[in-house]
Amino acid sequence: MKHEVNKDPDRPNPLNGHAVSYKGTVIGLSAILLWGFMAGLVRIVADNFGATLDSALVYTVGGMLLLVVRKPAPISEYPRKYLLVGGVMFVLYEAFISLAIGLASTSVQSLEVSLVNYLWPTLLVLMTAAFSHKKGAVWRALPGAVIATIGVSLAVGGEDFDVNVALQNIVSNPLPYLMAFAGAFIWAIYATVTPSMSNGYDGTTVFFCCVAVTLWIIHFVSGQGLPVQAPSVWGFVAVFTCALSIAGGYACWGYGMLHGNMETLALGSYATPILSTASGTVLLGVALGAPFWVGVILVVAGSLINVWIDKRATKHTA
Repeated sequence: MKHEVNKDPDRPNPLNGHAVSYKGTVIGLSAILLWGFMAGLVRIVADNFGATLDSALVYTVGGMLLLVVRKPAPISEYPRKYLLVGGVMFVLYEAFISLAIGLASTSVQSLEVSLVNYLWPTLLVLMTAAFSHKKGAVWRALPGAVIATIGVSLAVGGEDFDVNVALQNIVSNPLPYLMAFAGAFIWAIYATVTPSMSNGYDGTTVFFCCVAVTLWIIHFVSGQGLPVQAPSVWGFVAVFTCALSIAGGYACWGYGMLHGNMETLALGSYATPILSTASGTVLLGVALGAPFWVGVILVVAGSLINVWIDKRATKHTA
């Protein structure tokens, strides 16, 4: 079924990602809540299936769920440019992040690679401002983005993060950090530019299934096969729950990109690393320390500063 095309030239077409829909924004923000549970669930799945097989299984189950719930339109109806550019970026992002974490040689490096990946909310905020066509929007977004990024670093890194150690690790093993940084850029670009290419079509289900195939290739190329011992029932339950969280998050985010307010979604995305860290820490039975809460305060403060500066600028230009 083809989407209706907005024929009113004076009203921006929500299917091209420019108009604001309250429903679309709320659905897009719900993706952040779903992704927030991802870290803890991924940890459980990895313990049962290993570092690469877990991702392949989760994305396979998630792809099946999306094919049922979000059945895509026939491939021939999608704009070719959107399928090519959007699909390549979507798959590259997931492959880069999966490989970056796998190439991290220690738990400390894994944490640092995750921190680099979590630059995507900041990059998304700045790119959304850049593509808003508002004069000086990037400079207005920068102060809040810097404060929020410091907050994310504190919340995710906690007391274990050391800048000097991180620099030494980057020099000794640069590839995972470069891949994580490239992935953060790719995702921010994907969320910013693909809605205008889509002509109202949501390729999330197609892209997600392509990621599943890619992750199986990565798993078998890495020389790993199926587990020797049968995983527990809880392992399979964790796979399904994790797939539901990740696939549901991508489905909501895809809808939000097409129909919601990208500026609001960009600011809301700062909650993703916060919630992921909280869920992963609580799962381990560890209390959330002072750096986490200071980081949360800074993230909230940075986001509010962005909103305040933007509203003030809009008021003066009105």
